[in-house]
Amino acid sequence: MQTQLADFIRDSVEGREADAILRKCVHCGFCTATCPTYQVLGDDLDSPRGRIYLMKRVLEGAPVSGRTRLHLDRCLTCRACETTCPSGVRYGRLVDIGRAVVEARTRRGSWDRAKRASLSFFLPRTGLFGAALGLGRLVRPLLPGRLKKAVLPSRPRGTWPPPRHARKMLVLAGCVQPALAPSINAAAARVLDGVGISLVEAPSAGCCGAVRFHLNRQEAGRDDMRALIDAWWPLVESGSVEAIVMTASGCGATVKEYAHFLREDAHYRDKAERIASLTRDLCEVLEPQAMPLVENAGRVAFQSPCSLQHGQQLRGRVEVLLARAGFELTPVDDAHLCCGSAGAYSLLQPELSGELRLRKLRALHEGAPARIATANIGCLAHLQAGTTTPVMHWIELLDEALRRKMTA
Repeated sequence: MQTQLADFIRDSVEGREADAILRKCVHCGFCTATCPTYQVLGDDLDSPRGRIYLMKRVLEGAPVSGRTRLHLDRCLTCRACETTCPSGVRYGRLVDIGRAVVEARTRRGSWDRAKRASLSFFLPRTGLFGAALGLGRLVRPLLPGRLKKAVLPSRPRGTWPPPRHARKMLVLAGCVQPALAPSINAAAARVLDGVGISLVEAPSAGCCGAVRFHLNRQEAGRDDMRALIDAWWPLVESGSVEAIVMTASGCGATVKEYAHFLREDAHYRDKAERIASLTRDLCEVLEPQAMPLVENAGRVAFQSPCSLQHGQQLRGRVEVLLARAGFELTPVDDAHLCCGSAGAYSLLQPELSGELRLRKLRALHEGAPARIATANIGCLAHLQAGTTTPVMHWIELLDEALRRKMTA
């Protein structure tokens, strides 16, 4: 693709990156087959190809309208197009640049601004979110149907083994997961303890920065990234932990790209590279051969989050671990498509998100599973609000199967 970027961005770091990405795109249209919003809306401007065209025009100096912003807002940033693209277009990075420019050159309506400001303030603050969720659980029987389904029942944490092994790894508590499902990290700690690894959380290690960054408060998101690096750094610098484990694939996809997000920050650049190099999704830490073989654990449908299969390019690993733990994995059609969660997307684009969830649950239920497994807290909460079939993190199922084998 030929480009001629405008003066305002041509010679900037973002401009040079955007130009290189745009020039790789040949507009072949392969991406439309895997784009969730294009599958629902059928509008080329709601496909990666169409959005790339819109961003190219904006970066070349064309007028920007609310319509352009709407098409970019509708993008889930699922990055399925990156997996599909034969030319290696880094669409996720391009859309970050395009959104920042469009956000700066347009003005949202007052209600839209208020929603985004509220989410940006509320979601990354673990204590505030937890308090609100606790209140919601108290009054849950009185809530209307849709809101009632969104307030998940509490999940007891269970025991967390003390740090007793020579091998130690950090785990991110995160922003919403400690309140929604503290059972996830505790289950990971128990499973890793069984293979000789102690899992520890760092005090004050909160949001990874993805929430605010993807709400187009990109510098605020980078501030969250810096705060998390600061919380982790004493343990990393001392060499007392060998890796940083992610139990939420959305956070993992973000932290693995810290070196990119903070590349222009002279103070944090090297630290960000170190943090990113240490980061592992939980499925990268557990080796199937180290797991005891379990049989007849039940039928499970695995929903592979976009942040796992497209963002981190980790496909098939969780399924192997679940099969080793004795679960029968049911087939899932169109497993590459997004469930519609995508961070705050389900709150900002409820109609599109709801349709994508309906399609995903239909595919997940096709094989009549007893339970649904996933690898990301956002997907878990979003899917559970649309079904009575239990939705759990895969590590909770693995922990359950291993404990059952030990007590058998």
